[in-house]
Amino acid sequence: MTKYKKKSMDKKLFRQYLILVLPGFIIFTIGLIIPMLMAFRYSLTSWDGMSAVKPFVGLKNYIDLFQDSDFRSAWWFTILFTIGNTVIQNIVALLFAVALDSGIKGQKIYRTAFFVPCLISAVIVGFVWLKMYSNVLPAINDALGTNINFMLFGDGKTVLSGLLIANNWQWIGYWMLIYLAGLQSIPSELYEAAKVDGAGAVKRFFNVTIPMLAPAITICVVGITTGSLKVYDLLVSSTKGGPGRASTSIIYQTYTTAINGRQYGYGSAMSVTLVLVLFLVALIQVKGLKKKEVQA
Repeated sequence: MTKYKKKSMDKKLFRQYLILVLPGFIIFTIGLIIPMLMAFRYSLTSWDGMSAVKPFVGLKNYIDLFQDSDFRSAWWFTILFTIGNTVIQNIVALLFAVALDSGIKGQKIYRTAFFVPCLISAVIVGFVWLKMYSNVLPAINDALGTNINFMLFGDGKTVLSGLLIANNWQWIGYWMLIYLAGLQSIPSELYEAAKVDGAGAVKRFFNVTIPMLAPAITICVVGITTGSLKVYDLLVSSTKGGPGRASTSIIYQTYTTAINGRQYGYGSAMSVTLVLVLFLVALIQVKGLKKKEVQA
């Protein structure tokens, strides 16, 4: 092949790649990049979201954020919710995946049953668990003659636990399938070699299963963490950020500030901080977990 023909073919391939990538790039730019740039622009103003005038205030909104107790409490709840979800969902999803991969009977039925909740809207999940805590479980409580407090959404000390239960019920099945796919891709020869070396079930799990699941672990950890940091719709239909402000997430706080409080510039500053945190957390997690994949 001559140098001219090779160069012509490279240009043709580049045009084809560009045609394939361009629609996605346009949607990504319009749906994400432009709104982010606009949010940063508005965060430097004291705009109320309605008037034509957008008074420039510079970094005042960002300075005020660090003095805002409501902003700090919203971040504290979001962090606790994120840590709880990331730990519980990864551990339970992995255990369920290992159980299903062991060859138990009715595996397809279990997989379907665990996966179905994630097909339901988070708003519906919030309504379901609100009814569970306020009507269904108390009725069972009365029928059994027990005195268990199921009103988890009604107490600031238990609302986080109630939301974690609802969120984990919805999403554990989704992450379980990712772990299950990873488990089924592990060559059986590795387990057989470990058995020959005298490794028991526990050693095989930590020395073979976990290292080989490193890519799945990366996907699940990053996905659960970033998803938990963005929690909003579950709160809207269940606790509405209460009782008090006990379950107000950073996105819920941003919405109420920008829309209900008509402080669009201040709310935009909150959203910018969330985007930065999401980016940094995802970057740190991906880089750290990718190193584990290479070592594995």
